[in-house]
Amino acid sequence: MTYVYAFDHKHRKPPMTYKDLLGGKGANLAEMTSVLKLPVPPGFTVSTDACRDYMHSGWPDGLDKEVTKQVAKLEKAMGRKLGDPNDPLLVSVRSGAKFSMPGMMDTVLNLGLNDESVEGLAAATDNPRFAYDSYRRFIAMYGRIVLDVDGDVFEHPLEAAKEKAGTTNDADLSEKVLRDLSKRYLAAVKRVTGKPFPQDPRAQLDGAIEAVFRSWNGARAIAYRNREKISHELGTAVNVQAMVFGNRDENSGTGVAFTRNAATGENKPYGDFLVNAQGEDVVAGIRATEDLDHMALHFPGLHDDLLDIFLRLEAHYTDMCDIEFTIEQGKLWMLQTRIGKRTGVAALKMAVDMTKGTKDGKGSKWTIDRDEAVTRVTEDHLDSVLHPQFTTKAKPLATGLGASPGAAVGKVYFTADDAEAAFKKGEDVVLVRNETSPDDVHGMMASKGILTARGGLVSHAAVVARGWGTPAVVGAEAVRIAGNEFSVGDTVVKQGDWISIDGTSGDIVVGKLEMSASKPPAEFDTVLKWADQIRKGKLAVRANADTGEDATVARQLGAEGIGLCRTEHMFLAPDRLPIVREMILANTPRQEERALEKLRAAQQADFEEILDAMDGLPVTIRLLDPPLHEFLPSVEELKVKEAKKGKLSKKEASMLEAAESWSEHNPMIGTRGVRLGVIKPGLYAMQVRALLDAAAKLRDAGKKPIVEIMIPLTVTREELALARGWVQEEVDAALKGMRRKPNITIGTMVETPRAAVRADELAEVADFFSFGTNDLTQLTFGFSRDDVESRMMPAYLEQGLLKQNPFDSIDQSGVGDLVRMGAERGRATKPELKLGVCGEHGGDPASINLFYDAGLDYVSCSPFRVPIARLAAAQAIVGASDSQK
Repeated sequence: MTYVYAFDHKHRKPPMTYKDLLGGKGANLAEMTSVLKLPVPPGFTVSTDACRDYMHSGWPDGLDKEVTKQVAKLEKAMGRKLGDPNDPLLVSVRSGAKFSMPGMMDTVLNLGLNDESVEGLAAATDNPRFAYDSYRRFIAMYGRIVLDVDGDVFEHPLEAAKEKAGTTNDADLSEKVLRDLSKRYLAAVKRVTGKPFPQDPRAQLDGAIEAVFRSWNGARAIAYRNREKISHELGTAVNVQAMVFGNRDENSGTGVAFTRNAATGENKPYGDFLVNAQGEDVVAGIRATEDLDHMALHFPGLHDDLLDIFLRLEAHYTDMCDIEFTIEQGKLWMLQTRIGKRTGVAALKMAVDMTKGTKDGKGSKWTIDRDEAVTRVTEDHLDSVLHPQFTTKAKPLATGLGASPGAAVGKVYFTADDAEAAFKKGEDVVLVRNETSPDDVHGMMASKGILTARGGLVSHAAVVARGWGTPAVVGAEAVRIAGNEFSVGDTVVKQGDWISIDGTSGDIVVGKLEMSASKPPAEFDTVLKWADQIRKGKLAVRANADTGEDATVARQLGAEGIGLCRTEHMFLAPDRLPIVREMILANTPRQEERALEKLRAAQQADFEEILDAMDGLPVTIRLLDPPLHEFLPSVEELKVKEAKKGKLSKKEASMLEAAESWSEHNPMIGTRGVRLGVIKPGLYAMQVRALLDAAAKLRDAGKKPIVEIMIPLTVTREELALARGWVQEEVDAALKGMRRKPNITIGTMVETPRAAVRADELAEVADFFSFGTNDLTQLTFGFSRDDVESRMMPAYLEQGLLKQNPFDSIDQSGVGDLVRMGAERGRATKPELKLGVCGEHGGDPASINLFYDAGLDYVSCSPFRVPIARLAAAQAIVGASDSQK
């Protein structure tokens, strides 16, 4: 097996198609080198195969030999040798997984420097200051990443040196100061690790490659992959590349740019640039950056060349690109490109704009089709344009850069750990930092918004927040952080105080501002209209709604019916609950009948609202599912009350007796669903009468209600046949004498493994199946969702015991196999059987792919997930079509 590939290796297919092997960064570096012929410093990629083998069984056999061969090739190309004491070759070592994970894994720059080669670099460049600036950076980076030395060991002396020199800019430090820092860093490494800093360049390289491999399973990388649903088995590639230096002199510089505005979608390049700096200075927010227009003032010719490369890259990748570049003594080098992350507003605008055609710099235009445009928009993009906005204006305390749109209100916390702890207590949090780093990811994930005092629009905070749709303001230079408070002028904001931030305008306001839902851009409707055209007749999207208000919202958001109306939610309303309890406490059939009649009238009103809101669209009503004790006070609550008062009222004593009677050790698999109907058949008969009366009233008013009745938790054919008989009896009675009878279908919810396995039998007496994947997941795994998600699940995901949280997505959980089996067996018995899914997975894009592949007719999800489901369903259809091609 080959583990290492040079950037100019001749692959059988375009290198950009080898992301599984080379990682995204390595594939694109090879593409720019061998296909586009752009100025890329030479180098090589250690493949993801090597990383996976390392994770499973340690350093791979044969890897040393291949790396040695590629280093020799690189030395020949550059005319210099790694660690040469006279004119050394220096390299960068960077991670590069298949899917972009910005800042989650490790990078080492300036590798190859040691006590001898730094003098050679000083002599060869005639710039000792540059040489020692590079050396102190390398020692700090290598020490922190490879040798696991705390970053503060290096940061404190640096800050002290800048304070003594009266500057905040690294570039102002003298050669003498940098020499002294290098010596202090070397001594610190020896003090902390007990060993001298490694001087052998090849040992440095092996250590750096291994550190990148290890970083794949670092805490921040695992947390990021869990959130983004990226497989932990992919591994990362490692890119070793000849260094070019933006910090060499005033005729050098470095930058990060996007070919279009990643925040707004405007077809205009933007980015951050620094003269006499390395790339880490730009993304870390250590120095105030300039924009690309200012770059033109320093390097007008190179600025034109860069814009031309932007056009070429966009035309080649047919998408917006994120680019890192360096200028070394007047020569432009391309260090990286990838498809750029973008906000929801930008993603929608770019998707629509790119269908209209974009100039490629050579007089021609390139376009994408509508199918491709739909695939360019993600779940997070749609979520972000639905973020709330402030309803009122207030004078900002300060203004930074609006890095990720949307409004956020929360209590201020200054560390990631404190932010996470506050989130777990139920608080809304705004994380405030000088700048964020990958170590802050867990706190960023817990935050409603992010505020940094430093950094530009391509800083770590900005890129991560945009990718997640989290409102963020960066580069708020007026903010001064000191311990657990920050100040702007005379105003002090302490930990726990409320602030409001606007990730669009960059405004920071003290206190809590009122918020309202945002208005999505016009492209939102355009893209979803295209998605609906793709879906038409293939995969419908319904909503789970229990009230007329929810049904109205769902229809406005594009729902094509209701896939699950939980009738028990109606029972919990304040005016309904006493009637339900009256029915439970009834001592005679007559008392029970009176209570059921009261409930029937109340339920009919509820059903009328829902059917009216969904006029002309199907509405699936699930008959009562939960056990009756859920409608009573808990036994514990009543006994505590009895102990405090000494005696319960007559009504309370009756409720205690009923609660104890209906109480079960494991109610989730106890007397609920159809089992409750077997014990209390009058309950289901009442609900069906209420539903049919509501439908009849609407038909009399000229409406077109479409009713589907779902019986929950059936596990045998006989059970379903019995319950269907009760329902059918009521239907027949209601429709008796009608000349044009409406088609009222009766089906069941498949939510146990047995029901999926025996779906062929259930289908004999069902018109439709709806897969209840929430309970199906719990019963398949033996997990109680309420208990395992907060306590057990994080440990299982971190240790790789589960590939993903099965309650988030079922595509890799095995539950999907049960859905597929149930669908196949049901249709084998009854080809016309209608199939849907109504669990929370109905709004999960990865699960929707599986549902489409399994042949389901519709998915159903919460109303506010409907736009996401519409988009995901279209993407599943496009993806299946592409696979067939």
